[in-house]
Amino acid sequence: MYIDPHVHMVSRTTDDYRRMALAGCVAITEPAFWAGYDRSSVQGFFDYFRLLTETEPRRAAQYGIRHHTWLCINPKEAEDPGLAREVLAIIPDFLEKPNVLGIGEIGLNKNSRNELVILDEHISLAAKHRQLILVHTPHLEDKLKGTKLILDALRNQKIDPGRVLIDHVEEHTVRLVLDRGFWAGMTLYPDTKCTPARAADIIECHGTERLWLNSAGDWGHSDPLMVPKAQAELRRRRHAEELVRTVTFENPKRFLGQSPRFNAEPPAPTAPDLVR
Repeated sequence: MYIDPHVHMVSRTTDDYRRMALAGCVAITEPAFWAGYDRSSVQGFFDYFRLLTETEPRRAAQYGIRHHTWLCINPKEAEDPGLAREVLAIIPDFLEKPNVLGIGEIGLNKNSRNELVILDEHISLAAKHRQLILVHTPHLEDKLKGTKLILDALRNQKIDPGRVLIDHVEEHTVRLVLDRGFWAGMTLYPDTKCTPARAADIIECHGTERLWLNSAGDWGHSDPLMVPKAQAELRRRRHAEELVRTVTFENPKRFLGQSPRFNAEPPAPTAPDLVR
């Protein structure tokens, strides 16, 4: 049994839900992200938010998976502050949807001035509405600098670090995030970010406190079964089942459970081959 706390199911087929359910997934959270292209209007985001709050929960429920989501305009599209502010203006209308956990995945892509401005405005929105925050850190060449900028932005607004998950941490950023009191997510990809072996190394070096694992399965070369593959790697190294459960179920449940809307109890599946 596991929770995948960061996976982009709008980019996956329904067969992926089936495979995840068979591998033991009981709940997921899906942050808002880039659609593979830059959207041209706020209406595109309105329709996307409806997809995340209406369609995906129904699709997941067929396979006995509880679906939750986060809302934002992603860092790649934050280079247009005008559009970004239009999107920010419609987010409060969706915050009362029953599967919405908070604001995310916000953060930085190229560490630009516009991205930083819109990051600050997202943080302010989350603070105003008392929402959890899920953060995207930049890719490898800018990750350390971007992570520091993000942590400073959160500190400047006096956000409780225990209510913020900094995702896509790697060997050179994980200690920085944990030492400042934030939660840290390791994103498992076949080739980039963290592999299951690298994630196991990080756990062995830094422990399990405030760490979780996720697949972030998306449009690119990714795999929505990376969390159970990481479980297999930890078991191969003879780690106790308690440790495996901690990083793949208990830790995400503990962080996400700060929202009263999070529910790790799976709905009864309706897909014929998964009816229990």
